[in-house]
Amino acid sequence: MAGPLSPGTGRDTSRRPLIVVLGASGYIGSAVVRELACRPVRLRAVARGPFTVPAGGRAETAVMRTDLTAPDAVAEAVRGADAVIHLVARMTGRGSWRSAASDPQTERVNVDLVREVVERCAAPSGGRPAPTVVLASTNQVTDGGPPRSAYARQKAAAERHLLDAALRGTVRGIALRLPTTVGSEAGVAPAMASRALAGEALTLWHDGAVRREFLDVTDAARALVTALDHAADLDGRACAVGGHVVGLGELFRAIAASAARHTGRPPVPVRSVAPPEYAETGDFHDLRVDSSAFRDVTGWRPEVPLSRAVDDVVAAVARRRAPAR
Repeated sequence: MAGPLSPGTGRDTSRRPLIVVLGASGYIGSAVVRELACRPVRLRAVARGPFTVPAGGRAETAVMRTDLTAPDAVAEAVRGADAVIHLVARMTGRGSWRSAASDPQTERVNVDLVREVVERCAAPSGGRPAPTVVLASTNQVTDGGPPRSAYARQKAAAERHLLDAALRGTVRGIALRLPTTVGSEAGVAPAMASRALAGEALTLWHDGAVRREFLDVTDAARALVTALDHAADLDGRACAVGGHVVGLGELFRAIAASAARHTGRPPVPVRSVAPPEYAETGDFHDLRVDSSAFRDVTGWRPEVPLSRAVDDVVAAVARRRAPAR
């Protein structure tokens, strides 16, 4: 195991390594910060929105509030970094990746910012080792054929910028292709939980047999930090992380059942409806992902059962919906 947090990697061990988290206020970013707060590091949490430093950690944590699309913001954010975890992505409409097809600003954030981070992190002169950059990508990017969505095409372009730089040796570069992350702030799980708690039917665009991978947000954060621990072995690679494979109908029924336990009412029905115009071909096919490379190198495995992740999301949404007292 050799990474920017490890001794014997050529860095100055008389000082704590500086780890920069870009997108620290997002629901994955905040989980990554909580994970790193337990480490003996200097931690710079970069966020556009408000952010609270986790209490009681071992890390020396500083918060930088900035819009990374502003001039010179990236250079200031990554200055002096031993490692950068890049979690910034533009997804509008309840965090939907589908906005990449219609929002002209998504390419600036999803692609150009990665190129700028790589350029600003290029190995300095003076013998210091190359910084490590870990990019949160998506398992919609595969090595077998063209990406299915505009968002996946943008993430694939961002991966190329990073891995080309790793090939040149200017950075250590790792792209982690995450599955759909189950957390309480964005994505399909909280959206469906909100509907179920309101007594509304949950709708699918097919019979529910289409299979996807899902991963609790804390497991996703642990995977990203684990990549830092194994940076030497993962350098220059794009790796799928993997998660719990389940049919979408099964997931939606689990959400409905969990919501029923909160409301005391019968579970809401899960129904098939006609797909909207913006549905894509990939929405109707299983997404097959091989995550063995990352798991074999790191030993990482999901720890949070999907049932518990679903219950946690439903409970969080229920708390938000509860009237103030």
